[in-house]
Parts: sequence; structure tokens; C-alpha cells
Amino acid sequence: MNPATARYVDAAPEADVVRQEVLAGLAARPKRLPCKLFYDEVGSRLFERICELDEYYLTRTELVILRERVGEVARLARAGCRVVEFGSGASVKTRLLLDALERPSSYVPIDIARGALLESAAALSLDYPELDVQPVCADYTREVELPLVADGVRTLGFFPGSTIGNFEPAEAVTFLRRVRAHCGTNGLLLIGADLKKERLTLEAAYDDREGVTAEFNRNILRVLNREHGGRFSLEAFRHRAFYDERHGRVEMHLVSTVRQRVAVGSELVSFEAGEAIVTEHCYKYALDQLQGLARKSGFEPLRTWTDARALFAVALFAVI
Repeated sequence: MNPATARYVDAAPEADVVRQEVLAGLAARPKRLPCKLFYDEVGSRLFERICELDEYYLTRTELVILRERVGEVARLARAGCRVVEFGSGASVKTRLLLDALERPSSYVPIDIARGALLESAAALSLDYPELDVQPVCADYTREVELPLVADGVRTLGFFPGSTIGNFEPAEAVTFLRRVRAHCGTNGLLLIGADLKKERLTLEAAYDDREGVTAEFNRNILRVLNREHGGRFSLEAFRHRAFYDERHGRVEMHLVSTVRQRVAVGSELVSFEAGEAIVTEHCYKYALDQLQGLARKSGFEPLRTWTDARALFAVALFAVI
């Protein structure tokens, strides 16, 4: 048995709990779906494709910053730290961090996509045989219990990719306060955040010419059909993404092209033609907003780095 599989913790939410969350969202005005449903195995692969698109500057820009600054992060984190990553994905950025850190004691990836999590954890266990890899399958936006850490070991939280932008502002504070508790005394958090910029750049990043983001968005309906008793026709919904400057966020919607009723389990959900489901909000930050978010959440910003064009920021927060 692979060591990462042996240490695997499965705390994924029960299907009935998720279905109730889905039905509550579809009964709201406007209708909503939780964006965590994007990341089944198909969704994870589609997102990897999105990260390679010309229009999607976020991933490559964050990687540039990390490559330039990860040595400084390692010095501040010090030897022997534990790394806890919230939403581990393909672990490309994780490898940059692990390569720079001095003798990290353990790595705890948390992700709701079980297959992708175990595949990534197994690969990391093979490539870093001295590292104790402890995957946790869970919804990291909720309360989750992590493996115990030895006294005196510093925890470095890792939350790259601008995923903090998927939280509503008050929810972001609540989430980061939970992260702070996981980081513990003397803990650190390395976080990525997309910065505010002109509309054209933002909207192109979420509505690419190849239609990969549209396919990724509609995949959430495929997940509902497979796992939660949905009867959605993917062809009956179109992708829409736009920047709401007043709220400082990109919104992703699925818009019903016809008037229809769709079964989700034993419930029927009605749609008017043109009615939208909100699938994701992606908040963009100014640097002072990012630093203010840290302080509201019980952190002190230690370092904030940007690229030459100030498209993206990577920040290191310390628990206070």
C-alpha cells in the first residue's frame, strides 16, 4: 500500500448533506450552486486545461512570483515545518514550495475531489520519500479535523490560486479564521490573490475563445446528474461570465436557454428562459484590501509580492 493511501483521512461530506445544500441554492433568488462541485475528476482536468490557456493569466503569473520568492518563504518558515494545503489540485505549485523548504516534516493536502487527491498524494509520496504525506478528503470550506502535529512544529498553510476570491467578503474572514486555528501558534499562511484590473483582461480569463471555461462551468450540471439525482440537459444552459466592477468580482453564470423544469432527486426546479444560476463569484483585491483581510482574520501580513504588471499577488501572513 502506498504510504499516502495508508495515512488517508476521508471526511468528505455525505451526499444527502450536499444535495440539501444544492436544493437550498436552487430555491434561492438568484439561484446558486456551490462552486466546490466543479472539482470532480473531470472538472479537475478541465481546470488544468484552463490554467494553460493564453487568456488565463492567473496561474502562470502566480508561478512566476512563487519561483522568484519561494526561497524567502522557506527562510521565514524555517526548517522542519508542516505544510497544510487547502485545495491541493494538481500540486504543481506545491512542488515548488516543497523543493524550497528545508526538511518539511509533513504535507497535508485537503481536497474534496477524492480521485485527484489520492493520485496527487501518491505521486508526491514517490517523489518525496522522506516526506510524510497525509491526504484529507474533505470540504475545506467547512470545519475539518486535521492529523495531529508534534509540539513545536510550525505549520505553513498554503492557499494558492486566488481561491480566496470565491468567498463572499464576510465568508472569507470566517474561512481564514479557521485556517488561522489550523496554523496554530507561530503559524504562517502563504496565499495567492488576483488583483483588480481592467474589465477586458478579467472577462477574457473567464470566457476563453476555446470554450474550455464554458465546458468547465457546465460540468457542474454533469456532477449534479451523476451524484445528486439531477436531470439537467447541459445543452439547455449557456455559460456567461462578466466583471461586476461595483462589487469587484467576476461572476460566472449558467443561463437557461428555454423555459423548463428540471428534476433534482424528488424535487422539481423551474427555470424561465434567460434565468441564471450563479455558479461562482471571483472577487478581485486591491493590495490594501488583501492586507486588511489578513488583519480581520487574525493574521499580520509579513510580505506581499506582485509581478511586474501587478496582475496578481502572493502574500505571506503570520498568526498574531
